[in-house]
Amino acid sequence: VELVVHEFYAVVRTHPGLGPIFNKHVTDWTAHEAKIVNFWRNVIFFDKVYDGNPMRAHMHAGDVRPQHFDVWLGLFDSVLRRHLNPLQAAAWSELAHRIGRGLRIGVEERHRNAVNPPRLVG
Repeated sequence: VELVVHEFYAVVRTHPGLGPIFNKHVTDWTAHEAKIVNFWRNVIFFDKVYDGNPMRAHMHAGDVRPQHFDVWLGLFDSVLRRHLNPLQAAAWSELAHRIGRGLRIGVEERHRNAVNPPRLVG
């Protein structure tokens, strides 16, 4: 888990589209990566070591857009394929894509509601 997370963020930090967004929000990469390692340990191994709310973090960042998730997942999948056997990579990728879909929906809803607030009166 640690190897995948560390390599993924090394790639993200230099990515022309994602790098500026992450670099704007992450001020302590060591702490951020440790938190994400705990997130994945929680998801994969059911360790109760993660304390955070990824939906809130992505929705409130302000500059995360729905299309960023496709790039994020593509980079993540490439790291998984480099370090895991095909079955492990596929299983972890499936989890990441499921989580990514949920986060993307949250970000889409936030942007939609920011532009078009709900009409509460007829």
